[in-house]
Amino acid sequence: MKDVLESSEQDYRLALKRIDRLFDAEPNTLEGDELEVLISFVEAYEEMDYPM
Repeated sequence: MKDVLESSEQDYRLALKRIDRLFDAEPNTLEGDELEVLISFVEAYEEMDYPM
């Protein structure tokens, strides 16, 4: 289970870095679509691991 959690944390950190690079992506482009998917992943991860 620890490996899965570490992998998820790595994925989360990579997603945040990629979001920074894609932040100004135009909607309805490949980059814009990727940005939306990454944001959804980050939101779900944060909700699961850092609930308010």
